[in-house]
Amino acid sequence: MIQEDILLEFGAKRDVFSKGDQLFREGDTAVNYYQVSSGEVKMNNYNADGKEFIQGIFTAGQSFGEPPLFANVNYPANAEAIIESEVFKLHKPGFLDLLKAKPEMHLKVTETLAKRLYYKAIMASEISSQEPEHRILRVLDYLKKHVHKTEGAFSFKVDLTRQQIADLTGLRVETVIRATKSLQKKGELKIVQRKVFR
Repeated sequence: MIQEDILLEFGAKRDVFSKGDQLFREGDTAVNYYQVSSGEVKMNNYNADGKEFIQGIFTAGQSFGEPPLFANVNYPANAEAIIESEVFKLHKPGFLDLLKAKPEMHLKVTETLAKRLYYKAIMASEISSQEPEHRILRVLDYLKKHVHKTEGAFSFKVDLTRQQIADLTGLRVETVIRATKSLQKKGELKIVQRKVFR
């Protein structure tokens, strides 16, 4: 989102995280802007039974964890590397200086946050009231259109495990497996060598 040279100009450091490493934990004080250079990072929470709910998955060029920087609140979720990842970390004062000095970057950050808020509003409604198949299609369509910016039937290869789809939609893995098979029969998805295409 923000060009890497600009991040470095304002004092960002590039850190490497191994699979499973925590970048921050729910309840930690928000002190940094994070942007993925390579790899994948998820933000998640666990309920009292230990079930994971994935708030979002972030890949190269995407940022995460910014709202608490603006609201002066603690992180509402954990951030964890899904695979080995390189992540830019910019301390809050440097991030705010960057936004003041580069209004076009400020606008990009604002647009990104607005899109995430829109997604959260849609998903809150979907998860509370819709059938599993509908929930799955909404998540996949959001990723296809807004994250990967792909168009055309079955042009989007879903690089999520069945478990990750379950954690994004609040479903059980068994339900996701049944629902994706049903969606394939209806022509909504294609499954090729265990990979889902939308």
